[in-house]
Amino acid sequence: MAARAALLGLWLLSCWGRVPGQQPHLVEYLERRLAALEERLAQCQDQSSRHAAELRDFKNKMLPLLEVAEKEREALRAEADSVAGRVDRLEREVDYLETQNPAPPCVEIDEKVAGGPGTKGKGRRNEKYDMVTDCGYTISQVRSMKILKRFGGPTGLWTKDPLGQTEKIYVLDGTQNDTAFVFPRLRDFTLAMAARKASRVRVPFPWVGTGQLVYGGFLYFARRPPGGPGGGGEMNTLQLIKFHLANRTVVDSSVFPAEGLIPPYSLTADTYIDLAADEEGLWAVYATQEDDRHLCLAKLDPQTLDTEQQWDTPCPRENAEAAFVICGTLYVVYNTRPASRARIQCSFDASGTLSPERAALPYFPRRYGAHASLRYNPRERQLYAWDDGYQIVYKLEMRRKDEEV
Repeated sequence: MAARAALLGLWLLSCWGRVPGQQPHLVEYLERRLAALEERLAQCQDQSSRHAAELRDFKNKMLPLLEVAEKEREALRAEADSVAGRVDRLEREVDYLETQNPAPPCVEIDEKVAGGPGTKGKGRRNEKYDMVTDCGYTISQVRSMKILKRFGGPTGLWTKDPLGQTEKIYVLDGTQNDTAFVFPRLRDFTLAMAARKASRVRVPFPWVGTGQLVYGGFLYFARRPPGGPGGGGEMNTLQLIKFHLANRTVVDSSVFPAEGLIPPYSLTADTYIDLAADEEGLWAVYATQEDDRHLCLAKLDPQTLDTEQQWDTPCPRENAEAAFVICGTLYVVYNTRPASRARIQCSFDASGTLSPERAALPYFPRRYGAHASLRYNPRERQLYAWDDGYQIVYKLEMRRKDEEV
């Protein structure tokens, strides 16, 4: 910059030199300009030197701090790894203790189950169920858990059609709704903007609770009959609806043959009838005021919705949150409030093949909250669970009912 100013001055001097009497003034002007430039250059050099010194000082101060922070980070990482190892070891010890100290089987016998006083003479009640298939499996353990995503509210239902030829996923959000989401396949459901991939099926009546079921191309659900009560702890009767998903029409309906219905699961108070499907067909889990301590089981005809058989089970309602049926055996899942780790603590085999003492009582892996619904898919041998708005898949390990534990 100084060289450019000098050259500029020489050029101006040569130009002004041609004008007589102007040289002294030009020289003074150029000298003043050059002096100002030199002063500015000196200031710039001073500032650059000062900034460089400040940067060196800052670097010298920060290097020890960075070394200390790195050491602390390594120490925290080592401590976190140690804590994680202790937690894993503690979980293994807890799992071992749980396997060594299983919960006692549910063998409470009520007067109704034993056929004593108070039993009403209803045909085909508490009779041994005759299996229509050769299915003879029972749960050995919950092998794995996979959390798919979070969709909808804390209560709801998601499932596949166990008899369907497609991979469609059906999602029914809420306990009093009339619109179901249908996804072409599981991959579309797991996308971030899943709702855009879904078609919507609207039913003519709102369903009650989370006891709905998709089976053989139909949606089965319970509704309050016209003029029925608006809710509460007791429901006099409920109407079962059979809805054709392809035609979107109601093809059949039937009043469920039980009065004074109450929620079968004390931890899922909005559900009054929980429909289930297994290798044998269609089932219903419910409870009545006649015996407000235990669950009841019914075998339904999926074509006509007629009740073929009914059983009074020894499984308690207290602390029950959900249930499902596999090979004619009802498995009831229990939890606590607030929710902790769920476990199958009661089973009832309608055919009488599996005794409660021989049934496995496995725990479920840790989750977010409580099961709002569980749907067994006999073709895949896995459960579709709704847990506080999270959609979960449990893979099950089976064994023969007659196999020694």
